[in-house]
Amino acid sequence: MKPRIVVVGSFNQDLTWNCTEFPAPGSTIVGRFTSGPGGKGSNQAVACARAGGATAFVAALGRDAFGREAARFLRAEGIATRIAEKKLPTGNAAILVNGAGQNQIVVALGANGALRPADVPAALLRGARVVVCQHEIALATNAAVLRSARRSGALTVLNPAPMRPDFDPAILAHVDVLIPNETEFDAITARLPAVAAVRRKLGAAARARRPSPAVLQALCRAVGVPTVILTLGSRGCFVSRPEGGQLLTAHAVRAIDTTGAGDAFVGALCAALAAKPGNFMAAARFANTAAAVSVTRRGAAPAMPRRAEILAQLRRASRVD
Repeated sequence: MKPRIVVVGSFNQDLTWNCTEFPAPGSTIVGRFTSGPGGKGSNQAVACARAGGATAFVAALGRDAFGREAARFLRAEGIATRIAEKKLPTGNAAILVNGAGQNQIVVALGANGALRPADVPAALLRGARVVVCQHEIALATNAAVLRSARRSGALTVLNPAPMRPDFDPAILAHVDVLIPNETEFDAITARLPAVAAVRRKLGAAARARRPSPAVLQALCRAVGVPTVILTLGSRGCFVSRPEGGQLLTAHAVRAIDTTGAGDAFVGALCAALAAKPGNFMAAARFANTAAAVSVTRRGAAPAMPRRAEILAQLRRASRVD
């Protein structure tokens, strides 16, 4: 099947320690160790494919054991892979997860940082309905990919995670859908004069710990991107479109590991938009549900739900409502 979704991004081998509490500085605690596939790009590609999207993934890997295992894993998930081999270690991440399901993560980009625009096949972008990037590869590569995809008529999606000091707001001119969390949104909007002007106008309402939907809509519209979807963790997400904004509440589930929840959201959203272009609210509800299912499981890529599981959770939630 020809890929409808192209994910350009990172693969990281996740090295995860589960512990009751996060260690204090200078302390040593005992935890439980697991290792598995991760990285925001890879996670989102897996989420897309499991949610029903025909998906291609473009990434850079090292010539090492982690890289070989990554290639095997992605093929097993039915993802069309375009791998650029680099003389650098495959990316990796150290993840701590506490008893409440919260996480702390340190990422070493390795080969991910060496992915270049020339490593991304132009023909692949020309045939895509949706192209998505994140912040675990060179940001200049993201800009080139999104620019090219936009020219080819694809819907361009940027998940600006993790937020970086070298972020250039000029990239937003090539973005159709921006999906930040609250921290990333604050960091991006701090660099946009138009948003600063709206914040000044709104005053205390814009500084509230939990701004109202009307305030969020005003701030999102000032970003200048057609669709902004602000993920709010356990509170759900806010979808901002030119015609209006809407808050979607999170599903009531027992979270045991929030690692990868944002990636589950992005991947499921892209799968839904590739299937039904333009139906943003339905796609956001589908993505919101995928994120809820993912936090009930441990790990990142292994926790990404399949389409049937997402639809089953949607049905359960509708019965409760």
